[in-house]
Amino acid sequence: HVQLVESGGGSVQAGGSLRLSCVASRNTFGTMGWFRQTPGNEREGVAAINIYSGAAAYADSVKGRFTISKDNAKTLYLQMNSLKPEDTAMYYCAATFRSLSVRWRPIRAGDYNYWGQGTQVTVS
Repeated sequence: HVQLVESGGGSVQAGGSLRLSCVASRNTFGTMGWFRQTPGNEREGVAAINIYSGAAAYADSVKGRFTISKDNAKTLYLQMNSLKPEDTAMYYCAATFRSLSVRWRPIRAGDYNYWGQGTQVTVS
């Protein structure tokens, strides 16, 4: 049974920082990512990392502000700096056993099979 559990969301003022965490029930995924969604909109890819190579990719809207990383255990992180009100959303962790070439393809929700329940980030 695969489980992803996010934490670290909250409310912060513009310009502030948050670090999201995602604890996975196993450590054999090929690619993991972070997505976000606001009411009435589709889920948007924010960042992705190939676990084997360490290669990372980011949405243009977060480049230079967000950093995705994974420790040697089972936790995926998203460090979010210089937050803006438009970053307000529910943030989801996602994973797939496939090893995706993250730098050569868009971060698409359809590429991921496993999802967490989400953690809310509010920037005011």
